[in-house]
Amino acid sequence: MDFQTIDVNERPEGIGVITFNRPEKRNAISIHMRQEISACLESWRESPAIGAVIFTGAGAAFSAGFDLDEFRQPERFGELFETSSRYHRDIWGFPKPVIAAVNGPAMGGGFDLATFCDIRLCSDNASFGHPEVKFGAPPLFTPLRWIVGDGLARDLCLTGRRIGSQEAHRIGLVSEVVERKKLLERALQLAATILEAPAATLQFTKKYFSENGGKGFEESFRIEHDRAFQEIILKTET
Repeated sequence: MDFQTIDVNERPEGIGVITFNRPEKRNAISIHMRQEISACLESWRESPAIGAVIFTGAGAAFSAGFDLDEFRQPERFGELFETSSRYHRDIWGFPKPVIAAVNGPAMGGGFDLATFCDIRLCSDNASFGHPEVKFGAPPLFTPLRWIVGDGLARDLCLTGRRIGSQEAHRIGLVSEVVERKKLLERALQLAATILEAPAATLQFTKKYFSENGGKGFEESFRIEHDRAFQEIILKTET
């Protein structure tokens, strides 16, 4: 499958790497890019050749956020809404582990994309922020609060302040800070470690990640323990 705004690498060890490939625009996420990300994820959804996915960016930035030029074209507002709604759900509901290898600034929609991934690593020159709040665009609060907690998420969404890699690590937004030139290598190592587990177990785990937000203990336990025992563990043993 040929793409214009992303570079796609299907590695033999079962890892798919999606690189945002608009470095001249700091990898701004356009309508076309969102369509291509959705199409690529759809092609990998049931593919036995891909067990985990990594997102990263070409050039100096992870992503500067949505392409603001398109917001100045009212005739495209329908496409803006549809592609944004779809691609966020495609990432959140993707049934296999997804890693964000944040190689530089992740602003606005780029920050949002990172929060939709299961695990985030970043380079030592990475930064995160929601500057769009200053221009009238409310940030996505809910996925961020699930990662760093309500208080810090409110702070970042309301102030739009930028945080660097070390603060991102301190508050739990990222799992590791890695030297930039070693970031993708580390993300690939992490994906390979994840893929040591059976595919069915990983997909079951991913499903309750995405479906259990806001549930109480009993309802979550019935899914994470009782259903897992019946659908995964007993089948593995037999």
